[in-house]
Amino acid sequence: MAGAEQQTNEHPGLDSARARVRMRVPSVAERVAEELRYQLAEGFLVPGAKLTEATVAEDLGVSRNTVREAFAELASERLLIRQPNRGVYVATLEPGDIHDVYTVRRAIEVSSIRAGGSPERIAAVRAAVEEGKRAAAANDNDGLGSANQHFHGAIVALAESARLNAIMKQVLAEMRLYFHKATVDANFYSDWLEENEKICSALEHGDLEKAGDLLLAYLNRSEQQQASVHGQ
Repeated sequence: MAGAEQQTNEHPGLDSARARVRMRVPSVAERVAEELRYQLAEGFLVPGAKLTEATVAEDLGVSRNTVREAFAELASERLLIRQPNRGVYVATLEPGDIHDVYTVRRAIEVSSIRAGGSPERIAAVRAAVEEGKRAAAANDNDGLGSANQHFHGAIVALAESARLNAIMKQVLAEMRLYFHKATVDANFYSDWLEENEKICSALEHGDLEKAGDLLLAYLNRSEQQQASVHGQ
C-alpha cells in the first residue's frame, strides 16, 4: 500500500495537470457560426443576402454579441462580407477564387478516397448517391444540390479526421455560393449524379486508384465548368 501511495504521489504536478484536462467545448458563437455555415452549404442562404444580428439572434435564441462573433468568424473565412455603414452580406465569390478552392478539394477529397475507409464510412458515400437519385426522381433540384454536397462531405469523412472535416465544411459552403449561379441550368446537378455513382461503385469494390482517378477527373471538369460559368 505504501508503495502504491508513493507511486501515486510521485508526480503531483502531472496528476494535477491531468485533472484539469477537459474536452474542449465549442463556444456558443462557434456553434452559431457552424449553423450558418451549414445553411450556406445547404443553399438556404444565397449570395448577396443581407444578414442582421437581430434576426439571427432571434432565430437561434442567442445574444447579438454572440452573433457578432459568429459573423466575424465567417467573415474571416470569406463566407460573409461586412460592408461599412451597410451591414453584413453573404459573400459573392470572385472568379479568381475558383482555382484556389478546387486545389483544396483535389488535395483532400482525392487523398481521402484513395485511402479508403471503414464500411460505415463507405455506406455514407452510398447513402448520399441514393439521396441524389431520389431527388432526381422527384425533380428536386435543391435536393440534388444538397445530396451532392453530402456526397463530397462523405468522401472526406472517409479519412476520419476532424480537421479535414472542418476544412471541408468551409469548402462546401464556398462551393454552394458558386453553384447558385451555375444552377440556372436545371440539369446542373443531375449531370454529375452518374459520375457520383461510378466513383462510389469503384470505392465499394475496393478499386481505390480508380475511384481516385475518377474523382480527380470529375473535379477537373467541375472546375472548368465553374470557370466558364463565372466568365473566367
